[in-house]
Amino acid sequence: MVKETIDSSIPTTRRCLIVGNYCHDVLIKDDVVIAESLGGAASFVSAVLDSLSISSDYISKVGTDFVYTVNHRPITSASSKTTVFHAYFSTETKRQDRILKRVSACDPVTPSDLPNSNFDFGLAVGVGGEILPETLERMIDLCKVVFVDIQALIRVFDPVDGTVNLVHLDQTGFGPLLKKIGFLKASAEEAQYVDVEEARKWCCVVVTNGKEGCTVYTKDEELPVAPFSAFQVDPTGAGDSFLGGLVAGLVHGLNVPDAALLGNFFGSLTVGQIGLPMFDSRLVQDRLIPLVMILPRYISLMWTRVDGNLNFSLH
Repeated sequence: MVKETIDSSIPTTRRCLIVGNYCHDVLIKDDVVIAESLGGAASFVSAVLDSLSISSDYISKVGTDFVYTVNHRPITSASSKTTVFHAYFSTETKRQDRILKRVSACDPVTPSDLPNSNFDFGLAVGVGGEILPETLERMIDLCKVVFVDIQALIRVFDPVDGTVNLVHLDQTGFGPLLKKIGFLKASAEEAQYVDVEEARKWCCVVVTNGKEGCTVYTKDEELPVAPFSAFQVDPTGAGDSFLGGLVAGLVHGLNVPDAALLGNFFGSLTVGQIGLPMFDSRLVQDRLIPLVMILPRYISLMWTRVDGNLNFSLH
């Protein structure tokens, strides 16, 4: 028997490449720690894509202090600790949803950390400044279509206490790469830090707006996509789950608006759970995807939580 050898210098094709560090998330309400969980956009994206058995490679960095077991092994850095975020919430109605602070930051992901492979989709989903312009440029070379969460590009961190702030995209080194990506995702707040009208000339811009759903901007049209009802417990990761759902929809052959509807669905499930959400993979694969593909935009999947399980019904 002749054993086939594979030349590692020849790129191979895989489905998705997800780039962004795992984190330790600490949720604090009224100065009391209410939860600690695995965080980072990559973990929320993974929860969605894994529930749908979508083949993906993950490039994430953590420190030797990383405390979680994950499905996709990260790169362990000996020179820095795992990225840590503290999210501060308050029962005071006058305060915003949360104040986010980066307590520590792991090493950034460099171009040399990326595999020498070709991918159908690439997702740049940094949360703590770990995505470098040169890393995004290398992703563009490796992937047919690149999705970028704008938070990976425009977040800056107070040098004293790590409070997360935002700067306009033009003030970063990522501006010239906008013409080379396929999708730019931003929350309604983050969209104020990019010229959406200019960006939509070059890529599809998707702006999420919580309970209002999202809006898809292409070069020629602006299309609102309906939300799903949700009781918000923790908004952390909702946008990341949305992006995972959007990509999952496109992998399954949906058009962009219908894929965005699927993104809204996963986002609505995420805000109803504290920390990293849990999805029933069998239920999602056997019922959700077929329904969305058969009757796009004409079905309403209402969900309720009964004894910790998700239940769907058609209306």
